[in-house]
Amino acid sequence: MAAAGVGRLRRAASALLLRAPRLPARELSAPARLYHKKVVDHYENPRNVGSLDKTSKNVGTGLVGAPACGDVMKLQIQVDEKGKIVDARFKTFGCGSAIASSSLATEWVKGKTVEEALTIKNTDIAKELCLPPVKLHCSMLAEDAIKAALADYKLKQEPKTGEAKKK
Repeated sequence: MAAAGVGRLRRAASALLLRAPRLPARELSAPARLYHKKVVDHYENPRNVGSLDKTSKNVGTGLVGAPACGDVMKLQIQVDEKGKIVDARFKTFGCGSAIASSSLATEWVKGKTVEEALTIKNTDIAKELCLPPVKLHCSMLAEDAIKAALADYKLKQEPKTGEAKKK
């Protein structure tokens, strides 16, 4: 009985698809033009994808998400003994603008001090990628991920209460 129902559903869907108007190929590719070429570049060639050792004392990890759209962004920074960010990695589950924002954020934080990285704003990311207003939340996520990674790093630098008493 259930198999017959599935078969009828497939036939009905096929019939609807066959009756649907066909679009020329150039019209099908139109949505790709809605993204600026910088977003497409970072989406197709993302920089610094991957992970760092989150247990390392000199690595800060920021994990942020946007419940409204389902984007999730993990951004990690590695800081040297002088306070300079020497590496950054990201993993993002989301749209092209979220991936591009993460990729750009990792490029921008590298080479900066922890304090300089705090000055990176979502408006700068959005402007660089030419994000439309409907995608501004992606640049906001990137800024939040940077701040969360820096906060995690700073937390790891504080002496633990047990260590402070031993000294």
